[in-house]
Amino acid sequence: MSKKTRIYILVKTYPAISEKYNELVCTAGILESGEWIRLYPIRFRTLSETEKYKKFCWVEVEIERNSSDFRPETYRPIGEFHIEPQSNTVDWNSRNNIIFKNTPVYTSIDKLVQDSRSEKGTSLAIFKPTKICSISAKATDKEWDSKKLKALQEKEAQMDLFMSPEEVREQFRVVPKVPYDFSYKIEDEIGRVSNMIITDWEIGMLYFNCLKSSNYDEKEAIKKVKEKYLNFASTKNVHLFLGTTKSYHKVAPNPFIIIGVYYPPKIQNGPFQPSLFDQENF
Repeated sequence: MSKKTRIYILVKTYPAISEKYNELVCTAGILESGEWIRLYPIRFRTLSETEKYKKFCWVEVEIERNSSDFRPETYRPIGEFHIEPQSNTVDWNSRNNIIFKNTPVYTSIDKLVQDSRSEKGTSLAIFKPTKICSISAKATDKEWDSKKLKALQEKEAQMDLFMSPEEVREQFRVVPKVPYDFSYKIEDEIGRVSNMIITDWEIGMLYFNCLKSSNYDEKEAIKKVKEKYLNFASTKNVHLFLGTTKSYHKVAPNPFIIIGVYYPPKIQNGPFQPSLFDQENF
């Protein structure tokens, strides 16, 4: 059964290519009750301009449980996104009041993994690391999987009969692939060390912005990304939005990855200031 639901958006992951859904962005947020909701699948860049939500705003959308996903927080959007006017919270205090009012914060990896394997089936959470030790960058494929790209091209050919050339190009405009996996090495409250990949939209955009400002020198771009995220660790009150991947939820020793980095100042001293991350829509 579907229902209209009011959700405060906290997470937008970097787009991924899907043979079935074209281009996907995993989105997650919290209800006023503090419960997490994952919205999947979403073809974000094909949404209308009035539907394209940003992080830290309230949206209303009709949703239903995604029966193809056993994780209890996963829902499927089946209607348009209605962004509430003037709902985008631009200062950290307002954001904190919403995020931490009813949503628990984990400080133990063991407790988090335990809850993911219990009847709760927790697959989304806020985590406060005791220490952020370092950030690493591991080279990956520079281009998307050729099989998935071929599937998109075949879809494009099929849709030529039903859409204008401009609509087809927009529908299948492929997002650039980030050629590195960035990971935080963190410690929890008992000193347990975990390496977690960061998959949010912001780090992907930061990499490409740094690449451009470094005259397309990849080593220099990576250095700038690392400096930015290590600066968060030393100067900000960092919390991590964590999520599991469906394929690893029940089998990995620690199935969680970082799907968002939340970095309010340690001392609340004024409104949020724009950064390199704010150029979201490419």
